[in-house]
Amino acid sequence: MIKNETNARHLREANNAFKAIKREKPMTDYAKAQQSIHENRERLKAERLAREANSKDAAK
Repeated sequence: MIKNETNARHLREANNAFKAIKREKPMTDYAKAQQSIHENRERLKAERLAREANSKDAAK
């Protein structure tokens, strides 16, 4: 009886470990598009700020 309980506990722990991986849902097309838009906006913002900083330095 005790041996079965320990085996059951190990099985339960293993199943819980694998459930965490399975819970992640794949990104939808909409989410992928939103993420790429956000990343592109951040990249363009960084480039703009760098250009503005360079132009201010050149003006001095």
